[in-house]
Amino acid sequence: MSDHSHSSPFDDLLQAGLAASRSNDVEKALELFDQASLARPTSGVPHFLAGSEYAALGQFDKAEAALANAVLLAPAFYIARYQLGLLQFSSGRAAVALVTWEPLFALDDAHFVRGFAALAHDDFEQARAHFKTGLDRNTENAAMSHDIEKVLCGIEEAQHKSSGSSLPEPSEAAAHILLSNYGKFGGTVH
Repeated sequence: MSDHSHSSPFDDLLQAGLAASRSNDVEKALELFDQASLARPTSGVPHFLAGSEYAALGQFDKAEAALANAVLLAPAFYIARYQLGLLQFSSGRAAVALVTWEPLFALDDAHFVRGFAALAHDDFEQARAHFKTGLDRNTENAAMSHDIEKVLCGIEEAQHKSSGSSLPEPSEAAAHILLSNYGKFGGTVH
């Protein structure tokens, strides 16, 4: 057997899609992720990756639908669940985001989610504390930390203006968070 004996068509499609994404060939990446979802219909990973591509394009409705499919197929795919909730929260649907994130609250390291929950209740001090704890403990994902730092700046601005929360819009960084997290899971998250 060759060195590729552990590779499957599904894995090959995902890797080719990630390569297309890195080359900024979004159309090709989406096509390959769609093919991967057909090759393994029970996997949430291709939907998660497609959602990240749609988020990078600013197509947040399509991103949300793809991430929701990922979570439906793999309820314990926590980064997909986190990112789905983040899109919902960022679009002004905090209650929906909190429902999406509900299983994450049981995790010891869910500081960012707890920060958003506090923010949804205008508890800025508690939100800030959770976000800072999360930043201290997040040593693996600089893009996610950068986005949370933007949220902290938004909290500061909102408190100075006393006119409510002014959270940053979902950004291209959200897509980079998604893609960078995929490497942690490899093809093992189904």
